[in-house]
Amino acid sequence: MVGRISLVVVSLVLAGCGQGTGAPQAGKLAARVNGAEIVMQRVADAPVQGGLAPALDRAIDRELLVQQALAAKLETDPAVARAIDEARRRVLADAWIERAAQKARSTAPEVRAFYAENPALFAERRIYRLREVGVTGEAGPTGGQITEQVRAEAASASSLDDVAGWLRWRNLKVGPVTTATQPAEELPLGYLPQLARMREGDIAVFPSTLGVSVVQLVQAQDAPLSEDAAAPVIRKFLDGRKRLEVAAAEVKRLRAAAQIEYVGDFKR
Repeated sequence: MVGRISLVVVSLVLAGCGQGTGAPQAGKLAARVNGAEIVMQRVADAPVQGGLAPALDRAIDRELLVQQALAAKLETDPAVARAIDEARRRVLADAWIERAAQKARSTAPEVRAFYAENPALFAERRIYRLREVGVTGEAGPTGGQITEQVRAEAASASSLDDVAGWLRWRNLKVGPVTTATQPAEELPLGYLPQLARMREGDIAVFPSTLGVSVVQLVQAQDAPLSEDAAAPVIRKFLDGRKRLEVAAAEVKRLRAAAQIEYVGDFKR
């Protein structure tokens, strides 16, 4: 489904259960490659599936490639030099935002409030099995009224296939009927209040980024998430949102204080 909410990271709470918390010593030597040392920090900064051993092997592979590139003096190639400079600028810009956002951290009351304000994601979280068909655009003789007409048709239909057939009869751009099982956090946030009220077999119509989405509830299973389990991911989400707000405010402040001159085709 389209328009998935940013809080998909809720699933990280479930996926992270049972994982160890011990971190490798950052400065500990992990390997030498033609005399060049690879410390644990480089390995830990580039995790891969399977743990530290495959991550170390990947770091070794990269070191071998870097050594060959340096031997060939590729850092002096204009395209490579530009890419290196752009990467350096991106790292520095991100580092400045991180410093500016150090104090923008979510508080315990904010975490509790977010949990309480989003019961469909946490306390009343459910796993849904849905059938869905998408309608692209608002094309047709009735223009923007098509959404309401789809709702009217869906209200009297006994199955999603009947709605899909009606849509095709109207010569609308209709996608295939799909079936998927998804937890609440993987669905568009706007779907959840209505889905929570639906019974099995009910059909609902939602606006989507491409047009209209018609959804039939096949099954819903309760799968609540406690406040303690949800707190880390809520904090991560709120901190990320605050970081974006700090970044926007900082760029606005710097632009106001800077002398910026647009030249050539960009002159304003």
